[in-house]
Amino acid sequence: MTSRTTVGAVLMAGLLAGGSTLTAQRAPAAVASTLPPEILSLACAPTAVFATPDTSLRVSGGQDSFYRHSYMPGDYITINAGKRNGIQVGQEFYTRRLLILRKERVTRDTPATQATTGWIKVYAVDEVMSLATITHACDGINVGDHLEPFALPTVPTVSADKPKPQRDNYGHVLTGNDRRTTFGEGDYLLIDRGSDHGVAPGSQFVLYRNKEVPGNFLYDLGEAVAVSVSPEKSTLLVTLSRDAIASGDLVAIRKPVVRPTTP
Repeated sequence: MTSRTTVGAVLMAGLLAGGSTLTAQRAPAAVASTLPPEILSLACAPTAVFATPDTSLRVSGGQDSFYRHSYMPGDYITINAGKRNGIQVGQEFYTRRLLILRKERVTRDTPATQATTGWIKVYAVDEVMSLATITHACDGINVGDHLEPFALPTVPTVSADKPKPQRDNYGHVLTGNDRRTTFGEGDYLLIDRGSDHGVAPGSQFVLYRNKEVPGNFLYDLGEAVAVSVSPEKSTLLVTLSRDAIASGDLVAIRKPVVRPTTP
C-alpha cells in the first residue's frame, strides 16, 4: 500500500468513525477563531529574514480529485512528512511564504520578507505524509508554503508617553506582505531599523515624507508601533495615517532623552 493510499485509508476511517459521508473529502467545518483580533492580526504580520529558513517541511497538496494550488479553511491539506519525521496528530504549524526580490540570495544586506499565510493543525498521520486542517488563513495557503512551529505572539506594551521623535536617526520604510509598497492605518510594514538601533517591541515611531523641496518641513504622515524586532529590521503596525505611506518614507523613533545624573 502506498503512502498516499495509507493516508487516504486513515482519513476514511476517521470519517466513518465520525459518521460523516464520503461524498467529498472536506475538512471539518471551519470554526470562527476565539482569539482577540489584535492577536490574529499580529500573527499574520510579515517579518524580515536574513538567511533562508528551513523549508523542507511544507504543504504538498490537498485531498481533491484535481490539482489545486491554493487552499482555505474547510480544506484538507497534505504535509510532506509523517511519523518518521516526528509529526503527531494535534501538532500546529504556521504556514509561511518567503518573498525574495530580484531572486537575490538572502543575506543581512539583502533580507527577504517572510509572509505568514495562516496556521494549521495535524489531523491524520502516516509514515511519510500527513493531513492537516486549516485553523486560520491570513491569505490563500499555497502548495510549497513551508511550515514552522506555531506559537501565539505577544502583543507589545505601548507606553502612554509620547517622547519627541529623534530627528538624527531616520530609518526607512521597506515593504510589507506580498511585496506591498503602500500602506495605511492598520497595515504592517518593515523598516531598516532594529534592536541594534535601539528599537524594542512597543517602540513608537513617527513617519515622515521628504518632499525634496528646499525650505519645506518634512510632512508628518502618521504613527506606528514596533511589534516584532530583529537586530537590523523591525515590523511596525501603522496606528495613524494622514496619507498613504510608501516605501522609502522616513521613520523616526520616539525615544526619551536620557540625561546624565548629577553626582
